[in-house]
Amino acid sequence: MIKIGMMVGDRYEILEKIGTGGMSDVYKAKCHKLNRFVAVKVLKQEFSENANFVSKFKTEAQAAAGMMHPNIVNVYDVGEESGTYYIVMELVEGITLKQYIEKKARLSVKEAISIAIQVSMGIEAAHRNHIIHRDIKPQNIMISKDGKVKVTDFGIAKAVTSNTITSNVMGSVHYTSPEQARGGYSDEKSDIYSLGITMFEMLTGRVPFNGETTVAIAIKHIQEPMPSPREYIPEIPISVEQIVFKCTQKSPDRRYQSMAELIEDLKRSLMHPDEDFVKMVDPDEEASTRLISEQDMRQIKKQSKKHDSMDEAIRVRSNSDNSKSSPSKKKRPKKIDEKPHSSRYEEDDEDDDEDDSKMDKITTILAIIAAILFGAVVILLAGRKMGLFTSDNENATENTTEAITEMSSSSQTSSDNDENMVAIPDVTGLSYAEAVATLNKEGFQTVKEESESASVKKGNIISQVPAGGSMAERGSSVTLYVSISAGVGKIKVPNLIGLSEEDATIVLVESGLEVGTVSQTTHDDPSLTNLVCYQSYSEGVEVEKGTTVDIKISIGTGEATYSFMGNIESPAAEDAQYVAGTSAVVILTTSAGVEIKRETTTSFPVTFNISGIKGAEDGFIVIVYSVTIPGSTTTDENGETVTTPETVEDRTIRRTVKFAKE
Repeated sequence: MIKIGMMVGDRYEILEKIGTGGMSDVYKAKCHKLNRFVAVKVLKQEFSENANFVSKFKTEAQAAAGMMHPNIVNVYDVGEESGTYYIVMELVEGITLKQYIEKKARLSVKEAISIAIQVSMGIEAAHRNHIIHRDIKPQNIMISKDGKVKVTDFGIAKAVTSNTITSNVMGSVHYTSPEQARGGYSDEKSDIYSLGITMFEMLTGRVPFNGETTVAIAIKHIQEPMPSPREYIPEIPISVEQIVFKCTQKSPDRRYQSMAELIEDLKRSLMHPDEDFVKMVDPDEEASTRLISEQDMRQIKKQSKKHDSMDEAIRVRSNSDNSKSSPSKKKRPKKIDEKPHSSRYEEDDEDDDEDDSKMDKITTILAIIAAILFGAVVILLAGRKMGLFTSDNENATENTTEAITEMSSSSQTSSDNDENMVAIPDVTGLSYAEAVATLNKEGFQTVKEESESASVKKGNIISQVPAGGSMAERGSSVTLYVSISAGVGKIKVPNLIGLSEEDATIVLVESGLEVGTVSQTTHDDPSLTNLVCYQSYSEGVEVEKGTTVDIKISIGTGEATYSFMGNIESPAAEDAQYVAGTSAVVILTTSAGVEIKRETTTSFPVTFNISGIKGAEDGFIVIVYSVTIPGSTTTDENGETVTTPETVEDRTIRRTVKFAKE
């Protein structure tokens, strides 16, 4: 049990609870080892008691901990404390994209595309690490105070999908893909669908499909055509509309096939929003709207019921896992396009029977052929012994025997090869070290070749042979062509002065750079009010791709403020008649005579420390005091005594001072 004030993992001090969800609670904590604030996501007790879930939770969290990307909420650590499992993540000060949309009602096209690009970059990095999010939605996208966009909850994505697919998917039903809504197999293209729905919401302020129940919404994802965002916001450009449509095709094969493809179109839409450049695949009956079957309906309702009782979902899934431990039959995932109504891990008896029947026929035929050949060899050997065959026949015998041996060997090799054939991972774009590790993990050897490239960063993979996705035998070699171009990746910083914060962000993202700290300041040029008046890298400077550029937004010319700090000495330096201890009034004024501060004192020096002085760069210290003139007795010209009485005289001293600009 996590409590405020406790120390987790001997280094994380729990400070406060900052969020909660269906499966976890999130706390703000301080890492005393690195002296920084972090977020600690703690798995709820009902999930911590499921050993299978915990195992996958830790595996996937550790995999996510290996990802470092500016558009991902990075995972720092994974641990366990007295039976409670937790993930330590980057603490992002900001709000979710969902809250941001609600705050602004809907986003401008440029802002929505800019956010979509950054989200896509984060998801693309995860996909390169073979991690599929499976729960992309505005609630899982953070907008930090400095304007950075970060995708969160990668750490438990696969674990949740594998063990509690119902609660996870149905809980996010507004953004779930048709294949996920059916409980079917999901891959990278499921994330693309969910991002398309998220883009729709950013642009229009609403989700495309809604209903009174999760079942009703899931059915709409599967059956109803995707509405156009231009139905609600007519000024949305055609390219943006088509990007949303392509992301949200019912069939995964008709969506963008990778995040890289989507990012390319998103960037192009920033430059040419009104061009119709998005390449759509012509939909057929399977790809477009289709009626939902009774089996689909049963599957969706089944998931919805499980969603209503999370504990029951876990218990049923756990029992199911135990029953699967029997090796009698293996179940395999099937894509929704393979069979229209297959479940996620559906065991199709008809398919299995059909496969078994085909295998029996093949085995029988091979056995007959082998028997015939074996019989022929026996006859030939017997005939040779009896002298019935000539040397030619002996050669035939040897050839026949050799043929049987080769056939047997070939049959065995073919069978072994079929079992040993696996898909080669696509490692293009990765660093050489990452590519080698990825291929070695799948059992492949690597051969390094160096090559020039005008677009791939030095040390990264330009291409591979065989290509990613093709089938090859484990242990075979994959040739990696590594970029040796030294100057690749350098980007010229664009001019941001005079742009709005939103437009500057878009220009930087489109250029391959990141927005750093955004702050406000005054500027002498009134035309730059509410616009960028400063950038941390000058226009034309060459920097690495992904470099962070800080900007400042002018809040207007403003009125400069000044401060004064000093010790004010007594008037004795100017007036020898001043008597220490005499009361004096010390006044600070501007050069125009505006009084700033007044203080009465009988002792010097007097210390003034004043800030926020407006409209003046200098001023005066005025000291007003009294001097007593003693009386006297004198004799005038007539010889008479003249007595002058004691008097008190008011005097003023004025000193010029300079104020410091704040």
